[in-house]
Amino acid sequence: MSRKRSRVRKEEDMSSNLESGGGEGRISSDTSFESTSRTSIIDAGPSLQSPAPYSDDPIAIAERDRCAYGRIPRAAALAGTASRRVRVYSDGIYDMFHQGHARQLQQAKTVFPNVYLIVGVCSDRLTHSRKGRTVMTEDERYEAVRHCRYVDEVVRDAPWEYDEEFLEKHKIDFIAHDDIPYTTQDCEDTYAMIKAKDMFVATERTEGVSTSDIVARIVRDYDIYVRRNLARGYSAKELNVSFLNEKKFRLQNKMDELKDKGKKVMTNIGEKRVDILTKWEEKSRELIDAFLLLFGPDGRLSNIWNESKGRLMQALSQPPSPRGSPAPSENGDDPEPLNRGSASPPPPKSRRYEDLWDQQAGNWMHRALSALASRKRPHSAS
Repeated sequence: MSRKRSRVRKEEDMSSNLESGGGEGRISSDTSFESTSRTSIIDAGPSLQSPAPYSDDPIAIAERDRCAYGRIPRAAALAGTASRRVRVYSDGIYDMFHQGHARQLQQAKTVFPNVYLIVGVCSDRLTHSRKGRTVMTEDERYEAVRHCRYVDEVVRDAPWEYDEEFLEKHKIDFIAHDDIPYTTQDCEDTYAMIKAKDMFVATERTEGVSTSDIVARIVRDYDIYVRRNLARGYSAKELNVSFLNEKKFRLQNKMDELKDKGKKVMTNIGEKRVDILTKWEEKSRELIDAFLLLFGPDGRLSNIWNESKGRLMQALSQPPSPRGSPAPSENGDDPEPLNRGSASPPPPKSRRYEDLWDQQAGNWMHRALSALASRKRPHSAS
């Protein structure tokens, strides 16, 4: 925008210099367009400050009425010696207006030194019947073309083929188009009549870019564009996407978001890795010291385990056996006990178990003998 404003200001300054007697001037922009006509310099300003008018607008009608129509010969047009601007006409569909379209219009604008460029745009009805469905509507295509800086006038609902009435109505001197023969059902080249009148000027197509190529890219990367538009708030109904595909695309968007977040985290970690390693080294030393204090050979758990193990072994171990009775003295007297004030030690466990067993066995034998005796008594009485 700033480049356009600076260019317009420069052209206005040059125009004021010409009006004050500065002589012939020259416009040099970032395109190859050059003009040596004082009239073209003065008229170039408005076309850069506002969109090009439609052919039925008052500005376009006034420009057409000022033109004294008489077809300008090619030699005069090339030399720039014509008494007025050369009216060049170019037409097309201009769907999804791109740099190939702009470059073609630039060539039409600069084919002669002093050109008034009229651009015809076909309607949806005619285009759909002859070429197929368009992405943009006719109004969108009209607006795209009239905002191109090379265009001076736009003809809406342009015809597919030309006749003398159309040429005279718009006072056309030359028609610019690429030199490839454009065939229809009725003729092999729709520009044959124009070429026969020496009114045809050829432009070059831009290789590698066309509306068909752009549509092919969209179809090829359909999933990507649907996911992008879903993320931007479009509904599945607006995009003509089924319920299952919508869920699939939204899940893929979520996975991409997670991947992006992971990349950001890894980037932040990479930037701060030195600080992280330093802090981790300090923390690891503290953890190792705490671990050794708790689990080391002299740690707290080892001491607790040793104490618990000693108490457990003491509880499970048997008491020592009592000392045996001292042998009788030679005189037959019992020796004096070593410690008369203390009570005699309890018998060992094995001795107590044997005494208990003998007692139980005796009781059992007594009951068995009593039972046998009671069974034999009736037989002896009979």
